[in-house]
Amino acid sequence: MQIYADNAATTKMSEAAIRTMTEYMQTWYGNPSSLYRIGQRAKEKLEEARAEIAGVINAEPREIIFTSGGSEADNQALLTAALNGKKKGKTHIISSAFEHHAILHTLKKLEKNGFEVTLLPVHENGIVRTDELEAAIREDTCLVTIMTANNEIGTIQPVSEIGAICRKHGIVFHTDAVQAVGHLPIDVKAQNIDMLSASAHKFHGPKGVGFLYVRKGILIQNLIEGGAQERGKRAGTENLPGIAAMAEALKESVADMEKKNAHMAEIRDYLIRGLSGIPHSALNGDAEQRLPGNVNFSFEGIEGESILILLDMRGISASSGSACTSGALDPSHVLLAIGRIHDVAHGSLRLSIGEDITKEEADHIIGSVREVVEHLRSFSPVWRDLTEGKKEFILK
Repeated sequence: MQIYADNAATTKMSEAAIRTMTEYMQTWYGNPSSLYRIGQRAKEKLEEARAEIAGVINAEPREIIFTSGGSEADNQALLTAALNGKKKGKTHIISSAFEHHAILHTLKKLEKNGFEVTLLPVHENGIVRTDELEAAIREDTCLVTIMTANNEIGTIQPVSEIGAICRKHGIVFHTDAVQAVGHLPIDVKAQNIDMLSASAHKFHGPKGVGFLYVRKGILIQNLIEGGAQERGKRAGTENLPGIAAMAEALKESVADMEKKNAHMAEIRDYLIRGLSGIPHSALNGDAEQRLPGNVNFSFEGIEGESILILLDMRGISASSGSACTSGALDPSHVLLAIGRIHDVAHGSLRLSIGEDITKEEADHIIGSVREVVEHLRSFSPVWRDLTEGKKEFILK
């Protein structure tokens, strides 16, 4: 049995997205910036895709900028808000301690250029508290950037409340919604979102394409120079086949979203109950305010990398944290942010299931994880010290 349970890292392209991408490669191959008929037809198709994507998040088509993915969108959003704020003498930015590295690394770069950053705690449940956010706002705050849903532990943030606070104080609100778009209802107007990042390969579209929503009235700062594409705000010939496939995948993902999410949440909770029976284990993040397909556990006394290898031998593809840091030896910054100590954080497992998951597959996952954890603990010196009382258990 082969089970792909790493959808937070990337999803399989849908058949509809593949068909669309192939069609556009073969038929709509013109450069959208060209004046002749083939180019202008490509331009029309580009704008059709822009309108479809905008409609899903209740934005206007001109508010959508196409990018190479979520990381580029994050970088452009932060650069835009920072430089616009600096012109007004505002150089303070608020974010959270467990953002994606596309945000955290960009914030570090901005700090080196004179900006001050406040990283809010996310507490044990992995959720930002709105009262702490509002208390952190200063006269010189130019941006709040909080992700919609965490890429590792799946916790969903109170985006609407954060947006309302930012709107009240006249502060730009950006959200990294890479894990949320296509999986959760998004309404940028109702949620008071000023900028939003998304990536196609997280909702069954192709890799290497995404978009940035920027509310009308915000002056977009260029990240890539060199051409007049995207109203002069993102140089480079648009990847029309990828963009069209992204629009198709997004349209498909939000169709029957409630039904698909209900099924995933049912299996998610079944997995949580099953894995909770393993001694000295703990669910990471809030049990309810989390993505319908996310399960993240820590198991005391073992290493996460070993779990992945042994699960792979049993036909299960999973992750021990963010795919962007899968080669790192340090424990997940997300798990450290919610209070897990290094030894416990190292023994983590992330399962991100898809809408086609079955109960039979869930049973195979639970049984396999139980076997793997028991096997690894059987020769773990850390586990031996814990069971012999030389060390105290952290996870009771």
